[in-house]
Amino acid sequence: MSSKLHQAALAYHQGNRPGKIIVSSHKPLATREDLSLAYTPGVAAPVREIAQDANKVYDFTIKRNLVAVISDGSAVLGLGNVGPLASKPVMEGKAVLFKHFADIDVFDIEVDTQDVDKFVQTVKNIAPTFGGINLEDISAPRCFEIEKRLIEALDIPVFHDDQHGTAIIISAGLLNSLEIQAKPIETVKLVCLGAGSAGIATLNLLCELGLSKDNILLVDKEGVVSQKMKNVSQIKAQYSAKTDKKTLADAMQGADVFIGVAAANLVSKQMIKSMADKPIVFALSNPDPEISPKDAHSVRDDLIMATGRSDYPNQVNNVLGFPFIFRGALDAKASEINSKMKIAAVHALKDLAKLEVPDSVLKAYSVKSMTFSKDYIIPKPFDPRLINVVPKAVFDAAVSSGVSRL
Repeated sequence: MSSKLHQAALAYHQGNRPGKIIVSSHKPLATREDLSLAYTPGVAAPVREIAQDANKVYDFTIKRNLVAVISDGSAVLGLGNVGPLASKPVMEGKAVLFKHFADIDVFDIEVDTQDVDKFVQTVKNIAPTFGGINLEDISAPRCFEIEKRLIEALDIPVFHDDQHGTAIIISAGLLNSLEIQAKPIETVKLVCLGAGSAGIATLNLLCELGLSKDNILLVDKEGVVSQKMKNVSQIKAQYSAKTDKKTLADAMQGADVFIGVAAANLVSKQMIKSMADKPIVFALSNPDPEISPKDAHSVRDDLIMATGRSDYPNQVNNVLGFPFIFRGALDAKASEINSKMKIAAVHALKDLAKLEVPDSVLKAYSVKSMTFSKDYIIPKPFDPRLINVVPKAVFDAAVSSGVSRL
């Protein structure tokens, strides 16, 4: 980050009123009558209704439109384990995105423990306040157990965005890339660099969409995760390959697809050159990708390239997912966000990229045209159609799969 951007960011977050969010009321409070309705004695009326029928909490309180963004600060952006207080600006930022893109209210909650049992118990204890739980920036492998236990314990959607939000956006972009490159998902050979929350969740979702486990090579900092490796965690072991390949360079030879969710500058030009014809490269490390688009395009003119950055084409950005996924889940009064709902979001995003792009989007990105192609495989975050298309797909999937309370 440049010194100029650093100072501008500090000024943005401080200003006359520090932070990025406020809590305000949308009901009148100007007269004695208003006060008697907002608090005592009038507030007793909805209390009695909810005490008799717990589901009426959705009718008389903010619960049906309120999400908790919860972190322990153990895996914040590219900054690592900075702790709960330092994670707060990111959680506030998440709250701003929820509100701006999907009109969902958020309380950000930073939990001062990295003990799995204590964290899970804390979230369980406060869960009645919320219509949904968005887990954020929690390190692997703890994040897998935390999410699993909370999904089992709670009757509201629990969604770890670093896992499933990333997986959904990658999958939508990859399905479109495979279509452009004329490669069926059932036969492509895929290399995934990074065995954390995003990498594993992406592989899980892609396998549900038709990718064969036999065609996956998972690479972590020890090399290719193979059946010959010892002391492989249960999470990684599901993708242990029967192979003699050991290094990332070995894995990249002849691969159709590369997905990087690891760290900057780990992929060389030679590795890109060694891939199969018409390769697809998703180098998603932020702020610097595993290989820059400039370097990748310098050795291949037949590839499709995506990154996590907004200054390159094909940004894989989670804001395309979580606000709209939660909007659909909340509107359906869903008890969870299941696989059918995630897959519905994938296809909604995939199909939206093929439609004519509105003038407002072209203006926002200062371009004259934008059409489904190698440089436009997923919609842009400021596409106004997202709020209509993705929540509806998620809503319909929630109803059809039986997790809606409607």
